[in-house]
Amino acid sequence: MSELFDEVDEEVRRERLKKLWDQYSLYIIALAVLIVAGVGGWRGYQYLEAQKAAEAGAAFDRAAELSEQNKHAEAEAAFAALAAKAPAGYRTLARLRMAAEAATREPQAAAKLYDEIAADRSVGRSEQDLARIRAAQLVMDTETYPNMLQRLEPATAEGSTFRHTAREMLAVSAWRANDATAARKWLDLIANDGDTPPSLRSRAEALQALLPPVAKS
Repeated sequence: MSELFDEVDEEVRRERLKKLWDQYSLYIIALAVLIVAGVGGWRGYQYLEAQKAAEAGAAFDRAAELSEQNKHAEAEAAFAALAAKAPAGYRTLARLRMAAEAATREPQAAAKLYDEIAADRSVGRSEQDLARIRAAQLVMDTETYPNMLQRLEPATAEGSTFRHTAREMLAVSAWRANDATAARKWLDLIANDGDTPPSLRSRAEALQALLPPVAKS
């Protein structure tokens, strides 16, 4: 008797499944097609992106070789082309290298290119700070301390990748401007930062020795 009930239950289940299939089969098939198409599309996108990255990498290497051969104008043009069309990561690197090549012919023009990178919020923080440093290095001999402060202060924040270099440059700029108070401020930050590189710490100590003694109250 139990076997008969089992057969009836099985028949009922089959009948229900058939009704469900008849009612929703088109939707199920459409969903399956969409899933397959989506997976295929994503794989295709990944392949194309990998191809673009590989092509950009090869083009970047060719441009770097031109630079090593002192063909700076050609290298600058090659990096400019990459900056215009390469994937995001290579685009930023190409912009930095393009500015470096421009510096061999026109430091002020290169500083402007670096300034554009530093002001671009789509660029990573470290790359922005690096651009600030590079621009400041090009104009340091002609810029006033207030202008250098405006350029470099964002890169001096705790945790910034290039804070040590930025602080040293500001200390030197303040010293040149005979602003001992400002110079001492940056030198103290260098001295009190446990991550300051030893060579930079030594230079900071040497500069500290050149400052006039603090007046006693």
